[in-house]
Amino acid sequence: MADLTHFDGDGNAVMVDVSGKSVTERVAVARGRIVMLPGTLAMIRDGGHKKGDVLAVARLAGIMAAKRTSELIPLCHPLPLDKVTVALACLDAENAVEIEATVKVTGRTGVEMEALTAVSVAALTIYDMCKAVDRGMRIGDVRLVHKSGGKSGTFEGE
Repeated sequence: MADLTHFDGDGNAVMVDVSGKSVTERVAVARGRIVMLPGTLAMIRDGGHKKGDVLAVARLAGIMAAKRTSELIPLCHPLPLDKVTVALACLDAENAVEIEATVKVTGRTGVEMEALTAVSVAALTIYDMCKAVDRGMRIGDVRLVHKSGGKSGTFEGE
């Protein structure tokens, strides 16, 4: 098991020093979903929400969140992101919206946290916009599915 990098020898939380790392292209992809009632999904899919296009708002919220991850996650480096995309798909058979975020940077540290934050905030935005009609929505299965670049190489998840 790898050592935890965000603690010094005395157990104090520290920001990792990345100054000695190589600048490489780094990409992370995260996924998650929000499960809801069939009628809620139909309202989202058909654009019938009085607040507007739920998927468009969630997409923008996810992109904005990725850009502000270092303000939300302690010890996370602020990064000049090269690319952030958030894709949302309505899954009728599962009464869910699947969310996928892809984040890319050319830098000294990865963008896993930015991708995970984008997915989480997009899901929270859907919940916020639709809670008046479905308070039982469930956000879950948020996970890293791909990471490339840097010394640790490539990771492929499910």
